Amino acid sequence: METKIGVVTHYYNHLGVAVIKLDEPLKLGETVHILGHSTDFTQRVGSMEINHRKVQSVGAGAEVALKVVARVRRGDAVFRVPEGEEIPPPETEPSGSNF
Repeated sequence: METKIGVVTHYYNHLGVAVIKLDEPLKLGETVHILGHSTDFTQRVGSMEINHRKVQSVGAGAEVALKVVARVRRGDAVFRVPEGEEIPPPETEPSGSNF
């Protein structure tokens, strides 16, 4: 069962980075599920920063910048996905782009 660990407070579209206010600790390699009115995706935590410094783990009460694979919005809830639960593959863009 997923556990709510925080909420999105900011999103930087040009960087693809969400700022999350944590209620529970979070560390690299864990899986999170971000859910909101128009947001619903799961990803592994691959990059986190506090004050522009990379961190391996973050304690409760901190605000952390997290690289995200899709757009998020202020107020979206962040959940920890327990180990062993299957992660759906990321959605891919239609082919035809050279980017």
